[in-house]
Amino acid sequence: MSKTHTASADPSLPDLVQPDRQQGATPIHLVDKASYEEWLKARTPAARAALAGQKFKGEAGSHAIIPDGDGFAVAAGVARLDELGSWCLGKLGDVLPGGFYRLAPAGPCRAGAAFIGWALGQYRYDRYRKDSNGEAPRILLTGEVKAIAPALAEAGAVALVRDLVNTPAEHLGPAELEHEAEMLAKAHRATIRVTRGEALEHDFPMVHMVGRAAARSHAPRMIEIEWGDEKAPRLAIVGKGVCFDSGGLDIKPSSAMLLMKKDMGGAAHALALARLVMEAGLKVRLHLLIPAVENAVSGGSFRPGDVLRSRAGLSVEIGNTDAEGRLILGDALTRASEGKPELILDFATLTGAARVALGPDLPAMFSRRDDTAQALLDAGLACDDPVWRLPLYDGYREWLKSDIADMNNAPAGGFAGASVAALFLDRFVGEGIDWAHFDTFAWRPTAKPGRPKGGEALGLRAAWAMVRARFG
Repeated sequence: MSKTHTASADPSLPDLVQPDRQQGATPIHLVDKASYEEWLKARTPAARAALAGQKFKGEAGSHAIIPDGDGFAVAAGVARLDELGSWCLGKLGDVLPGGFYRLAPAGPCRAGAAFIGWALGQYRYDRYRKDSNGEAPRILLTGEVKAIAPALAEAGAVALVRDLVNTPAEHLGPAELEHEAEMLAKAHRATIRVTRGEALEHDFPMVHMVGRAAARSHAPRMIEIEWGDEKAPRLAIVGKGVCFDSGGLDIKPSSAMLLMKKDMGGAAHALALARLVMEAGLKVRLHLLIPAVENAVSGGSFRPGDVLRSRAGLSVEIGNTDAEGRLILGDALTRASEGKPELILDFATLTGAARVALGPDLPAMFSRRDDTAQALLDAGLACDDPVWRLPLYDGYREWLKSDIADMNNAPAGGFAGASVAALFLDRFVGEGIDWAHFDTFAWRPTAKPGRPKGGEALGLRAAWAMVRARFG
């Protein structure tokens, strides 16, 4: 899935789940704890012996190989047969030999959601490996034909996020993010506009200031795509595109810099969500915004104590140059608000505080409206991409005060860091606009079935499920 790094549809994904035309295939028997004993009775003595030898008891996430005529079959345990999760086939998609497989009849089982895990279990990031993956794909046959395309579209969007986040900053800077956006726009006949240089300094001053220290090859820019019927409800998607974050003059220690290639994870999520919207032909007027910068150190670096002007007209005192993501998002959210969208969603790898509070798996989600927050929470649970709401607590707004400017980007104290950062962003969102903010990690520190260590889409599928339900 990582052979190319463009926003066009990944050509390897559609083949991983195919319509069942009764081709020859290895059966996969899904069982849960409740159905296991009854299912076991119907197996041959040789199959029962094989299951006993592998200590298979139908536990969720376990599997066993059993004889089946002249070949073999697979027994796979799931949590519930009547409610398959996205990741229940993720391990099988990774470990089974290459070839064709078919889900054996299993009562009420509907496998559509599990196609995502089956496909993503085969994800490999091997761009820089001499021993790149050469194994044959594992192809799942299904009669649920209508479920194939949407599942593979989601899997492809997740794979795009993973590829982009996994790519080192030397090969994925602001120019490369712009190229990704160009490919996306071209694929869907969308309009793209990129603001750089003097125009950037004038129109998006905080984006310019954060990125001005970088080498010319990594110069800052604002990337915008517009697509869809101009009369349709307007949906704005914003993604933080810090392609590498040294911390600026408030430089990070080396240990904290190791993962900073992933600081454009918000932009990766935004690109992937925009792709899903356009592929599905959703009835919206889409506005995608990606402020793309590298937060570098040079004689041109912005400094602690500097006061930056913003597109919104607010002045911002710099309390810490390592709190740069909220600055570039401020200009982007201001621009998004000017179109008076019905909804703004933004994604950002914004704060360590969110990770301390919620760990790596749960993106912190902030929303102005309770109904929007609940829709995102419900969507995340339904599609195995959970998010967790944190508060936009008005009592902490005073912590953003500055003695010399309208606000400070990183007030002293350190309490409630994720909420305070979200409150900073809230100042740049137009009054009355429905807005939700995802503070996502975009990284998986340890592997899980269908989810390898490395770049990860966290909150993407929850947002897509909510957007599809709202505008579909």
